[in-house]
Amino acid sequence: MFFDSHVHFDSFVKKGLLDEMLERAQQEHVLEMMAIGGGDEENSLSLRLAKEYPNRIYSCVGFDRDLALEDPDFDRLSALLSDPLVKGVGEIGLDYFYAKKSAIEQKKLFEKNLQLALQFQKPVVLHSRDADEDTLAILTDFAKAWKGRPDALGVLHCFTRGKDQARALLDLGFMISFSGIVTFANADPLRSVVPYIPDDRLLIETDSPYLAPSLQRGKRNEPAFVFHVAKQLAELRGNPLELLANLTTKNARYLFAL
Repeated sequence: MFFDSHVHFDSFVKKGLLDEMLERAQQEHVLEMMAIGGGDEENSLSLRLAKEYPNRIYSCVGFDRDLALEDPDFDRLSALLSDPLVKGVGEIGLDYFYAKKSAIEQKKLFEKNLQLALQFQKPVVLHSRDADEDTLAILTDFAKAWKGRPDALGVLHCFTRGKDQARALLDLGFMISFSGIVTFANADPLRSVVPYIPDDRLLIETDSPYLAPSLQRGKRNEPAFVFHVAKQLAELRGNPLELLANLTTKNARYLFAL
């Protein structure tokens, strides 16, 4: 059984493709998925899907870095986080590749999200691109204030960095999630990091509908394709595919207290 730990369902729902996408996922033994939020519309959809597909789709809600220059309603986000069906805060974080000019505002938004994660003691789903130093500095303070399980603070999704960055996150208590990027032809440096991640800190994801794995490039990514990520990781780690599937599912269920 596979657990896709990071799915953006918005486009599938808007285009009427959800049911057939879920059917293909089931055929590939992808039986559980995390619906990722990021803004009011995405957050509401995430919780709605968790209600409509219990024990199959789970919910994360948060305000992503794209809203750094806006004024998102944190009272509304807090109300969503009080729902027991919401299992985490995310997607949240920093992206200096696309929006370095809003770095100050991004950090303020990130810290507000993290304060709610502390208040509700729910793990975070993190995005970080070209922002390693600031991300780790903010997460160090977050880890010091965290009162929950010391190995379940959250996950850096779509990991693309090196061993040093992985080690720093692992030391703070975070998990590491790999996406279809690990299958790309130019991803040898990333592939070298895969065996370094402990068994109990490893997650897999698609980041659907983005980042389709190499064999599916040019297609809309979807949870069924998480199989290709798992297969690549299993080969790199010298694990049977079934073991890799089961341990990453176990880790996701542990992280999100399912």
